[in-house]
Amino acid sequence: MFIEKNITPYIIFAEDSILNALKKITDNKRRIIFSVTESGVLEGILTDGDIRDWLISQDSIDLDQSVSRVSNKAFQYVRTKDEHEKIHSKFSEKIEAIPILNEYDRLTSIAWRRTSQIRIGSYLIGETSPIFVIAEIGNNHNGDKDLAKKLIDEAVGAGANCAKFQMRDLNSLYNNKGNPDDDREDLGSQYILDLLSKFQLQPDEMFEMFDYCMQQGILPLCTPWDLNSLNLLEQFGMEAYKVASADLTNHELLSKLIDIKKPLICSTGMSSEEEINETITLLKRHGAIYILLHCNSTYPAPFKDINLNYIKRLQEIGDCPVGYSGHERGIHIPIAAVSMGAKLIEKHLTLDKSLEGNDHKVSLLPEEFKSMVDCIRDLEQALGKNNERFISQGELINREALAKSLIINRNLEIGKTITSNMIEVKSPGKGLQPNRKKELVGTKAKRLMNAGDFFYPSDLQSDQIQARPYRFKRKWGLPVRYHDFKDLLNKSNPDLLEIHLSYKDLDQNVSKYFEDEYDLDLIVHSPELFEKDHILDLCSIDQNYRQISIQKMQRVINVTRELKKYFLRATCPLIVTNIGGFSSSAPLPTFERKKLYKILLNSFAQLDSSGIEIIPQTMPPFPWHMGGQQFHNLFIEPAEIVEFCESENFRICFDVSHSKLACNNLQYSFQSFVESVGKVTAHLHLADAKGVDGEGLQIGDGEIDFLALSAALETQAPNASFIPEVWQGHKNEGEGFWVSLENLEKWF
Repeated sequence: MFIEKNITPYIIFAEDSILNALKKITDNKRRIIFSVTESGVLEGILTDGDIRDWLISQDSIDLDQSVSRVSNKAFQYVRTKDEHEKIHSKFSEKIEAIPILNEYDRLTSIAWRRTSQIRIGSYLIGETSPIFVIAEIGNNHNGDKDLAKKLIDEAVGAGANCAKFQMRDLNSLYNNKGNPDDDREDLGSQYILDLLSKFQLQPDEMFEMFDYCMQQGILPLCTPWDLNSLNLLEQFGMEAYKVASADLTNHELLSKLIDIKKPLICSTGMSSEEEINETITLLKRHGAIYILLHCNSTYPAPFKDINLNYIKRLQEIGDCPVGYSGHERGIHIPIAAVSMGAKLIEKHLTLDKSLEGNDHKVSLLPEEFKSMVDCIRDLEQALGKNNERFISQGELINREALAKSLIINRNLEIGKTITSNMIEVKSPGKGLQPNRKKELVGTKAKRLMNAGDFFYPSDLQSDQIQARPYRFKRKWGLPVRYHDFKDLLNKSNPDLLEIHLSYKDLDQNVSKYFEDEYDLDLIVHSPELFEKDHILDLCSIDQNYRQISIQKMQRVINVTRELKKYFLRATCPLIVTNIGGFSSSAPLPTFERKKLYKILLNSFAQLDSSGIEIIPQTMPPFPWHMGGQQFHNLFIEPAEIVEFCESENFRICFDVSHSKLACNNLQYSFQSFVESVGKVTAHLHLADAKGVDGEGLQIGDGEIDFLALSAALETQAPNASFIPEVWQGHKNEGEGFWVSLENLEKWF
């Protein structure tokens, strides 16, 4: 159990809307919120399950209703004066959180069953969170405010999450009142006192540095070495506290810190395991929120003494997130610590290793610190999870192109038995994999098959999805190619067709495929890949490359005009396109993205787009270009999308799968994303998503809550049309599309 005093992420006012409650539940990662009156009195509790149950029970969904109408009023609680044993007794398998109320029924804090995640400011530190990186400035400012600010700037530039300082009241901390000239002190103490007396910042100067951190967008933290310093830091309002290795056995200071009910980051250097266990017992007994740091407190630490394997041991005995605070030379040990399970890394930062003070010698220069952070970010992605291996989206793309499938070598009627000699193995790998042949032999054909047809997983299933007419509140359509649009159109009742062009299609005579007029609307999806490996990029800084992209896009526009005459409802056809702006090694910073948006406008200005409307598609963070991963930069962030569209009079194709991946990567609320971009959405691509690059999944196979999505779109984008955009949905006569539409009909 631990008790959290920072309750802001978990509370909502009773009169606030259910929609905002849903957003807050998503953002706080705890799947629970506490509904309070304006005076802070707790009136109800609401979980994501409560909201889901309420949504399902409604005939018509109104998310603007107040939270108090749906919150659970029958809840367990304790009082601030209650003993920890009583709080413990309230927990059960179903109850993960206990509100703590004062005598006026106001919510003051929350007791949680011990968890693998701890919140510090806006950061979560735990098993599945990104590594939290602390740039330890300590006293490396050498008493100079300008140097301290430069160190903060470099910490930001290096990608650190936190800039940490140290505060000491020498008069109360030292037995000799902090006298640096006391000749009775041992040599080590005399040296430290001399440095501290010269290089301390005054409290008001420290507060100025903390304010500067927040202005620069980095979290300030500080280590209090004494009670006077702690009181001053509390006046400022620190989000959490670092406990120095030297104070791990200082139970008086620890007890004061525990009483404050803020997260503690405790270094374990200089302590034996027995002493570490004593402190852990103290922390647990009083419901402290804590992280333990493995540490060797020598400067520099010999590699033989670091013992990174102890990180695993510390996780066992601490029952908490564990990090690593390093004083060794170089950057490779902290990176290795991440591979051992460290979720927090602390390293000293300096601008000059030759400056006076022992910490400078074991500190990293800004470029070294940045290299360490970059390596940590790469490693935390590469580590993944210790679970079942799944085929990545890029591998699926390459498997289809390079692998082999089972095909039938003759015509076969429905109900006839499939024998071994009817089956051959051929490329590409878009059908049933060769290892499934034994399962196939002896089964009966469930569809009419022609020689050369691929077998699919559904050929092994008892039930076959059949296309039928579908009913939706909004216009809907099918993604088609020239060669299959008639077959797919004849199976159902779409309002529109979205024709996905390949670069080869641009050379075709349209009249070869279209003889009749259709009472349908038209949308065209531009190719992304063109001949000579040219990937469309209307934002390229390479002028020649961009001009080629503009020429390709103009050809798409011209073909769309030709297609328009066959579609009676097509007054101004939409063209969905990926506009480019990708990078190969890392995402681009904001100022670079702004340049690319301006280049995009220049490209659009060169196009003759009369009679059509180009709608850029929202993009995933990591696009798969020819089976390899890159980085997308534009039409990722909701604020940028809305600003571009509203200022330049554009609309978008909202690809919900792409944008869910972007939200996962950026740790944005997908619900908030939908609310923001819905108002500039002309058309929807609907598919599920998982992780940061699992795009185009079948509806229901990923992480998107389509019921909540439907409710939000009903309000924000009621007139937007949609297609099911599941990957390879066209296979086996559109089987994937029909599965999607069956599922979507429940919610849309």
